[in-house]
Amino acid sequence: MTGVALVTGGNRGIGLATATALAKAGMRVAVTHRGGGAPAELFGVRCDVRDAEQVDRAFTEVERELGPVGVLVANAGVTRDRLVATMGPEDFEDVLRTNLTGAYLVARRAVRGMVRHRGGRIVLVASVSALTGARGQANYTAAKAGMIGFARSAALELASRGITVNVVAPGWISTDMTDELPEAARVEAAAHVPMRRFGAPEEAAAAIAFLASDAASYVTGVVLPVDGGLSLER
Repeated sequence: MTGVALVTGGNRGIGLATATALAKAGMRVAVTHRGGGAPAELFGVRCDVRDAEQVDRAFTEVERELGPVGVLVANAGVTRDRLVATMGPEDFEDVLRTNLTGAYLVARRAVRGMVRHRGGRIVLVASVSALTGARGQANYTAAKAGMIGFARSAALELASRGITVNVVAPGWISTDMTDELPEAARVEAAAHVPMRRFGAPEEAAAAIAFLASDAASYVTGVVLPVDGGLSLER
């Protein structure tokens, strides 16, 4: 794999594991962050993916320093968990703006260069909850399900230009976010996974890296769960 990859939210968790995997595969990798910084071996740009102007500035900076973006991994996301009855409009809208609108904004900006070069890979990081639902996550699930619909439509529009658009839907993955759960909650969650464990960020990253590679040149519009079989149980 050669060329330039941009991973949004690439300074930790699945995003960092993905950026590292792409760099090891030979790509020049940039990551966006909202203030947490980036590892020294990666090119970091500060960007709030909810803001179209910041997205454009981030891409311009990456293009100037590394070259045209040929692989985009839209991974940036947040949670604001609440039951529907107590979820405020701001909790719902902020999650949609970050997870769904943010994915649209970075994909739209990436497509400009990809169309010009007649090729590219876009991978959106959704969640298995988009396929199964999740209590207390109506906002998150709606955003992630929206990413799947967006990806399928974009895949149809862009296929003739040599651009693939795919989705990876992780299940329970050991990240900073899940590490904050009480141990009892982690044990209970793992018990519902057919493989009886949480996945590692590197396992999700491997699926993303495949879809970003030349080996996946004839794969577009797919949703690939990386969930230890969790979605099979629903």
